[in-house]
Amino acid sequence: MTPGNNGASTPEDDDPFGYLYADGQANGAQPPSGGYGYPGSVGSVNRARSVGQRQYGQQASVPTAPTAQYGQTVPQQQGAHGQPSAHYAAPETFPGGGAPTSPQQPAYSDGGGGRGRGPNTKGLLIGAVAVVAAVVIGISLAMMNGNGDDKADGGGASSTPSAEQSAEPSQSASGDAGSEAELPTIDAKALQLGGGAATASDVKGAQADGGVYVSGFNTVGASVTWTVNGIPKSGKYTLYTGYSVPGKDQSATLTVNGTPSTTGVELKNWARAPEGDFEKGWTKTYNYVQLNKGTNTIKISCEQGNQCDALLDQVWLVKGWVDS
Repeated sequence: MTPGNNGASTPEDDDPFGYLYADGQANGAQPPSGGYGYPGSVGSVNRARSVGQRQYGQQASVPTAPTAQYGQTVPQQQGAHGQPSAHYAAPETFPGGGAPTSPQQPAYSDGGGGRGRGPNTKGLLIGAVAVVAAVVIGISLAMMNGNGDDKADGGGASSTPSAEQSAEPSQSASGDAGSEAELPTIDAKALQLGGGAATASDVKGAQADGGVYVSGFNTVGASVTWTVNGIPKSGKYTLYTGYSVPGKDQSATLTVNGTPSTTGVELKNWARAPEGDFEKGWTKTYNYVQLNKGTNTIKISCEQGNQCDALLDQVWLVKGWVDS
């Protein structure tokens, strides 16, 4: 069908969309005024406009709500019966209304104990260092106390007799002997003498009874032997020997229960006496020994390699290994 020569009506009546075309509009075509589904009708899904009428890129105008002067309330407009109001107001716009608010979270500061941050690594490090220091100090104290106990009670002794000399023993011998009265003390003159050893008393200063000491010791084979009884128990003991040297160091050999000691009797010039002066050379030395319970034999002798120019005064024992 072509406009103007077919159909009973004019083109605009024949084509309901003729108003959309330029020739239809020139012939007076108008958009229909009603009918479901026609463009522009009430309830129509699509609202058609003439070509060139619609403008793009512009925002649709939004009806504005009526305003009121400050302090006055605008009355709410009512819609038709059964229909909602055309002007919706959010709950927060009404008096006493407002959107629900969530509880505000507390803000934590960065200082004062580190709340809101990770663990306090500096504090942990200081604590760890303090613990390690305490452990080291405790171990050191325990070791010191353990060494002191060993010297006091003589525990853990070896089967082989050992000997050790003092750095510089004191001059007096009688005081130590009295403090250990439960252990034997003997004057050198009462010992069994051998190899040319003999008693004498012409040099002053000996602590033995009557000032009597043993001389003639400066000969290989000379010896004094002490058969000591009454040892309360097997263990460690310290053997003290009182002597005098003429201003120079001497030495002798120690034998306990038939076994020579690995360390000899060091008869050093602890008194710092002038050379040749026996009277000012009285002093003492000591050896660590291992004794059996009951009876033991202790021998001090001059052997090959020893320097034995000394006078022997007294011999006594102290329980445990002491260092004075």
